Amino acid sequence: MIRFEHVTKGYPDGTVAVDDLSFEVAEGELVTLVGPSGCGKTTTMKMVNRLIEPTSGRIFLDGEDISTLDPVVLRRRIGYVIQQVGLFPHKTVLENTATVPHLLGWPRRKARERAAELLDLVGLDPATHGARYPDQLSGGQRQRVGVARALAADPPVLLMDEPFGAVDPVVRERLQSEFLRLQQQVRKTVLFVTHDIEEAVRLGDRIAVYGSGRIEQFDTPATVLGAPATPYVADFVGSDRGLKRLSVTLIESGDLEQPPVVRLDDSAREAAARLADEEARWAVVLDGEGTLHGWVAADTLGEGAVRDHARRMEAWLPVGSSLKQAFSAMLQHDAGWIAVLDGDHFLGVLTPGRLHGALRRSVEAEARDVSRGEVRLEAVPGA
Repeated sequence: MIRFEHVTKGYPDGTVAVDDLSFEVAEGELVTLVGPSGCGKTTTMKMVNRLIEPTSGRIFLDGEDISTLDPVVLRRRIGYVIQQVGLFPHKTVLENTATVPHLLGWPRRKARERAAELLDLVGLDPATHGARYPDQLSGGQRQRVGVARALAADPPVLLMDEPFGAVDPVVRERLQSEFLRLQQQVRKTVLFVTHDIEEAVRLGDRIAVYGSGRIEQFDTPATVLGAPATPYVADFVGSDRGLKRLSVTLIESGDLEQPPVVRLDDSAREAAARLADEEARWAVVLDGEGTLHGWVAADTLGEGAVRDHARRMEAWLPVGSSLKQAFSAMLQHDAGWIAVLDGDHFLGVLTPGRLHGALRRSVEAEARDVSRGEVRLEAVPGA
């Protein structure tokens, strides 16, 4: 969808902002451009909609050389979101969102219907927020309006320049989650500029790590964290890159242990005897359909049925959650394991040892270009 061919941007004073840049972004892909201030990432993005013209080289959008296109027409084909949002203060939220459709000559009713649809998509009720003005919104709400406005004319490409950088960390995390949900629905081709490696890792299908005007590494988040291409990249992503990798490594069914299982209606005495035979101190409690109900400690089983002694399961996650979410849940609930579900169906439990193994297999699988299930780990001494 977007292709750079030997693109350079230099200035009369000799400064080279971007130096011989060549890369491609596939249709529907979200690529994060990450690096320190002044490294050329924003210049790269602004050349796509010709807010900055390259000194040499060519940029293609869906196969067309953008230098042959009218800049105004080009920009109306590209959504653009910036950190300070840039909403018109004298226009309502609905009018702001409908800006580009109006410029494209859409009928007023169609433009407003599209604006209302997009506001709802980004989590703002148009009936509640549509008639408000920007100064009546929180920072996070204004940022959502900015995203809705960029999407209103259904552009194939979205450029985002540190869009969540001006809000507090809690709101920022919520906006990131909301944007990931939105991207799963609309599948735009996105260039996303950030200076935050954790944001880049969380959002990007691939990451371009910038040095001084050049891309030092262009790869998946897992590869950038697990196998930095240069000492510069290793230093930039940080010595805690193993911890950062937890956020891009997902729980798979092969990572799980299978603990003892008892049913709600089982006899408590019989369940206790079975757990004693298996030298197990606890068991997962399921109902007759295999749905997780809770857990039970072996030494609490007495008279009656298992249901009379079962405890609520607080620590659980759906399969496909990240190892970071699993680790956080373990810490939050002071739990030595968490249950993993597929819908309502119990799959197994993830323990700290299994979490570590999943991370090690992920790194090894990436290095060998195989699936995690094909990796067999040697025991770690002392583990």
